[in-house]
Amino acid sequence: MTFDEKISAIWLMLQGSPLTGISLTLLAYVLAMYLYKKSNYQPVLSPFITSMVVVISVLLITGISYQDYFAGGKFIHFLLGPATVALAVPLYHQLHRIKQLFIPIIITLIASVFIGALSAIGIADLFGASVQTQISIAPKSVTTPVAMGISEQIGGIVSLSAGLAATTGVVGGIMGIKIFSLIGVKDDRFRGLAMGLTSHGLGTAVAFQESNTMGAFSGLGMALASFTTAFMLPWLLSALAII
Repeated sequence: MTFDEKISAIWLMLQGSPLTGISLTLLAYVLAMYLYKKSNYQPVLSPFITSMVVVISVLLITGISYQDYFAGGKFIHFLLGPATVALAVPLYHQLHRIKQLFIPIIITLIASVFIGALSAIGIADLFGASVQTQISIAPKSVTTPVAMGISEQIGGIVSLSAGLAATTGVVGGIMGIKIFSLIGVKDDRFRGLAMGLTSHGLGTAVAFQESNTMGAFSGLGMALASFTTAFMLPWLLSALAII
């Protein structure tokens, strides 16, 4: 076997190895965190955005398929579940505050679900989007896996819902803190709840960088929005004769 053939064989082995996906994910995250700290934690350089760009770029340049990459990446993906459950710890520490604000939280939650879905559908309809596109946009404000499940249930385009949910999280993570400062919202409880209700996982990550209180309320908002949207959105769309 020639030297070129050996290199080619090694490359083919690496492409299909789970270690490649794990290594690429971890290296992309390390690079993203380095750039994030160097930028003094600018939201536009959030590790979520930077690492995503790095991974996609490497896959396109090397020709590694997503399936081969995910053979290793799925092991890190599995940790998303325990990481989400771990949000209950800071949430528990804020339980006394949550009890004090129970009624305002419920009112804000219901308003957020209705306004978020109806405004998205209305704007899409205004620009001539199809009904299927409109219902695909409706669950944009919940975390991506939940948005995909809701979209599949109501007949939307699952991939479109996933992309829009991720985009919503990115935009909220980048602009949320600046908007709060602009309109004078300073209470971390309210800022966190608003961030979680609209920007789910990425918004919650940004909220925890501000304070544990803001992060805990954002985690609460993310969880409540996912549950309530999954329950109410199909009923809402049916009541409006959209589905």
